[in-house]
Amino acid sequence: MQDKCVPNVILNIIGYDPQKIEYEKIRYPLHFQRESTGRPEFLGFILGGVHISGGHVQSAQAVRLFYFLEDSRSSNLWLKEFQRTLLLLENSYNEVSFFTSLSRQEEFEKHMPDGIPLFSITYSLVISFSVISCTRFDNVRNKVWVALVGVLSAGLAVISSFGLMLYIGVPFVITVVNAPFLILGIGVDDMFIMVSNWQQSSIHDSVPKRMADTYKEAAVSITITTLTDMLGFYIGLMTPFPCVQSFCLYTSTSIFLCYVYNITFFGAFLALNGRRESRNRHWLTCMQIPRETPEGSTGCYALCCVGGHYDEKSGMEREHPINGFFRRCYGPFLTKPLVKLGVVLLYMGYLAVAIYGCFQVQKGTDLSNLAADDSYVNAYHTDERRYFSVYGPTVMVVVKGEYPYWEESDRATLRSCLEKFMNLSFISEDINVSWLDIYENFSEISDFNNRSTADSFNNETVFMSNIPELFTLLPELSLDVNITDDKIYASRFFVQTVDIANASREIKMFNELRETAGQCAVADILVFHPAFIFYDQYDILETSTVQSIGFTAVVMLIVSLLLIPSPICSVWVTLSIGSVITGVTGFMALWNVNLDTISMIILVVCVGFTVDFSAHISYAFVSSEKQSANDRAIDAVSHLGYPVLQGAISTIIGVIVLATADYYIFRTIFKIMLLVMVLGLVHGLMFIPVFLTLLSFNCNKIDKEPYDSENHLKAALKAIVYENKALQTKNKQTVYTIST
Repeated sequence: MQDKCVPNVILNIIGYDPQKIEYEKIRYPLHFQRESTGRPEFLGFILGGVHISGGHVQSAQAVRLFYFLEDSRSSNLWLKEFQRTLLLLENSYNEVSFFTSLSRQEEFEKHMPDGIPLFSITYSLVISFSVISCTRFDNVRNKVWVALVGVLSAGLAVISSFGLMLYIGVPFVITVVNAPFLILGIGVDDMFIMVSNWQQSSIHDSVPKRMADTYKEAAVSITITTLTDMLGFYIGLMTPFPCVQSFCLYTSTSIFLCYVYNITFFGAFLALNGRRESRNRHWLTCMQIPRETPEGSTGCYALCCVGGHYDEKSGMEREHPINGFFRRCYGPFLTKPLVKLGVVLLYMGYLAVAIYGCFQVQKGTDLSNLAADDSYVNAYHTDERRYFSVYGPTVMVVVKGEYPYWEESDRATLRSCLEKFMNLSFISEDINVSWLDIYENFSEISDFNNRSTADSFNNETVFMSNIPELFTLLPELSLDVNITDDKIYASRFFVQTVDIANASREIKMFNELRETAGQCAVADILVFHPAFIFYDQYDILETSTVQSIGFTAVVMLIVSLLLIPSPICSVWVTLSIGSVITGVTGFMALWNVNLDTISMIILVVCVGFTVDFSAHISYAFVSSEKQSANDRAIDAVSHLGYPVLQGAISTIIGVIVLATADYYIFRTIFKIMLLVMVLGLVHGLMFIPVFLTLLSFNCNKIDKEPYDSENHLKAALKAIVYENKALQTKNKQTVYTIST
């Protein structure tokens, strides 16, 4: 049943003092305008910070006014003018706060463009980081332009996907604003992986051969992560929340296009850059320069005009210092027995804290978090919590359909049902509003023109004929009864909640009210309050989150089994997903982040990002040519430790500016993504390598091709030719004799 009028404006006035009104005593919380008759006025929502003596209000710190407008176009215009006027007077009347039915939607729309300047800052930071991390002190091997094009590729993917989604009519909601920050990190991560594999190819090979070697290694890793990320987001489409569905659709499409741009657009530029390197041309001027410093040249010339050095022993580009650190220091250190023991103990402690935090998770969103920090809406919610938090929502108990209110047995059944509501722990027994009780009391006093009370209640004709007279005397009751064609099609009663201090109590109240309604003997009965729209989300939020994460983890396991040639290592990838999700959930709760639709989105995202770390390291471990598990772990960390570290840092840079935002949604994204990146990085570079060495079992390297004497002979000849050329540059001649 809908009201004829809807509340559109709520106005808080601070500093109200009823002591100044000496001519009328006000009872609290129920005040009767008429003695013994009429509908009582509930003042719990009207007076705040109340001091009572003798059942009467002695003082109040705030008063709240409700304005009701008809639902029409002119009322919306009035609301906007009202809001404009109050905002202009805000500095003069800072003791007044207000809220309208349009406030929340207007705040969403107002702050939706806030992500544009933040994304611009993020894009600049990611470009700077990418350029710095790809810079080499070699005028030929420098990858500055490669880094710029890699970031550009991710930006093009965001623009393309957003344009496509808007073109086909997918709603653009506030949660979608966060998608570009995530996509930028994913795209740059794939770029780092491709650059790392390019650097590990032989510079003596042709560009097509180097590209083939690069794609052979990098394509599997980035395909695994892209598939898992996309599937994770597409599984998010199964959730019943439209805002989550829109976010997942935008983001999954962006990830797919980012993958396409990386293997086409970025790959093509990498090939062009490879042609420049093969001809030993300068990274900036593209002019051919010498590899060695000519005699008599200055230091400045050697710094700016010489390049193209490489590792003559391996035939690859010189090792980056950080890669050398992972190979010579970090990897061997991590594989020591005592260090492994320490890592295992550290993991047990991490898991204990994470599990403890999981039991502290709070569900629900503070409604004030849906607006910006400096919004007038927050001032209203602050005053509401400070002065009007004693009483919770006034809940409607609605009886749907025709009901024989005039029958004594049916009235007893209805009254018994209402008593069940009144017996709930969070319902005030003294505060309830029932039009039927008022009808009974009023009929006993007025007897409706000397008609007997029994006839008034036990005869349908008499009962219905008395109601118009009652509404004439008490017009406020007409809002509680829907009469059409002399039939009561619906009516409502009110119960008052108390002690609703947090979201957990809200969910408990919501569930118990619905359960009680379902247990009533009255067939068609429901409970409703406008805030139930949010409580209904909380009720299915936990179940939906667990289902999405669980289903996504199963899909990740299947993808890992298909693309990683080792079942045991695929299981480790899946276990790492569960471990990181547990950690993120636990530390999220300890960081005062509730489980709501926003955190639910990022927890689903967490699955895909976790795979990015564990899959890269696990695949490198499996594909390593080393014999022992320790050597394979060192090899995996030395080859992909730096790209994984680059990807994590770039993603953190991609979201770090959100920490400065004035909007709760942006800050929540930052907090959870920071947890995902840090915990994922720790798993990828510490926990996973150690556990693979301890419990790898059949996690053997990929089977190599059978020995082919002709191919091996060709390879040997090729290596000798390269070495002969190198020696000739030193004016030496060497003759080789090859016997087969």
